[in-house]
Amino acid sequence: MLTADAEANHELFVQRVRETGLVWGLQSDNGWAVCESAEYEDAVVYPFWSDEAFARPHCVDEWSGYRAASIPLDRFLDEWLPGMDEDDALVGTNWDAELTGVELEPVDLAAQLADET
Repeated sequence: MLTADAEANHELFVQRVRETGLVWGLQSDNGWAVCESAEYEDAVVYPFWSDEAFARPHCVDEWSGYRAASIPLDRFLDEWLPGMDEDDALVGTNWDAELTGVELEPVDLAAQLADET
């Protein structure tokens, strides 16, 4: 269950993604959901969730044409995060119902997901 504590939601993201080997995003026929950063001017954020149940409720309003879709963790680490880093995009993890939460650099998330401690 996600809470109002963005850091706790992020920690849950890292833990659950390591356990399941899947990352969940919102996908449409035209691509993946992206939005403007709440923290950094002129930055875009790709939101991802650790569980389908956390991603699916966001398929409303401007994202009503999207569906929750999974990405295998190895592909996320090897392809997605490096590509997002090249594009100067950020990653949002386990955002709550108000689409607020942690925003971080793709390389930082890669390091956290790869850390086995």
